[in-house]
Amino acid sequence: MRTPSFMAWLLTLSLAGQGAPQATRMPQTSQRALYALPIARLAARAEKGDPMAQLALGRHFFRGDGVPENFDEAARWFLLAAARGLPEAQYNLGFSYDEGNGVPQDSGESIRWWWKAANQGFAPAQFMLGLCYASGQGVPQDSAEAARYYRAAAAQGFADAQYNLGCCYDQGDGVPNDFAESAKWFRRAAEQGQTQAQYMLAYFCHQGHPGIPKDDAEAAGWYLKAAERGHHLAQRYLGISYSIGQGVPQDFAEAYIWLSIASANGDRDAVSYQEAMAGKLSSHALAEAQERARKRFEEIQAKQ
Repeated sequence: MRTPSFMAWLLTLSLAGQGAPQATRMPQTSQRALYALPIARLAARAEKGDPMAQLALGRHFFRGDGVPENFDEAARWFLLAAARGLPEAQYNLGFSYDEGNGVPQDSGESIRWWWKAANQGFAPAQFMLGLCYASGQGVPQDSAEAARYYRAAAAQGFADAQYNLGCCYDQGDGVPNDFAESAKWFRRAAEQGQTQAQYMLAYFCHQGHPGIPKDDAEAAGWYLKAAERGHHLAQRYLGISYSIGQGVPQDFAEAYIWLSIASANGDRDAVSYQEAMAGKLSSHALAEAQERARKRFEEIQAKQ
């Protein structure tokens, strides 16, 4: 199994403390302070058996931060910390096995270590197991079990799990179909900045959906949040909203800007709308909108 889109979590998760169960979580400032120690001091603590130091040292080797990149050493330190029961390390070691970084690629081992972390209440590992059960990767496909793990992570505030749980309720996948529950979890994820949830909530507000009343102004607000995070469909629909004044004041220049950004993001369906808006602007207004679109696109790209 390969899940490269989640590798950023492997690099940053434990340092930030996201999702760690309260019984084992160090304060975020302490984790950052530990990671910032000189490598020699950190290594000395790791050699003495400090699992948090072992985890931090493994991350240094994985990232090549202050030491040469070395996946073998990263996996060795993750394993030492994982064997001492540290869920963040168990989670990271699961990724090492999943990707074959420093250890032989072994989906069974990745599942085993994620299961250990999930059993300690570590939300990202619970989410990963949910994905595995949903797709049948490394375990028998089981939608109900996927939903169970998503719910466990969602209850801890893990936004991606909240979004996936919302999808389960929306589609009746592993749980009874329940649009009110779906809307609740989409909203919780969206409020945390989960981009796809923001788009889905906007779309449902725009179209009207069981559990989510039609509300053009709220739809435009959520489209904007998702658009600012690079979601090309949200950018297109926001542009269309400005073009017709749906939920926002009609503004052809602003419509052109968002449609241009959507087009630049590869949304072919935005191109014709973009051209239509260009035809409604004077040459001066069009040049100004093009420059604003360029700057806004660069700002959005810089945040990705």
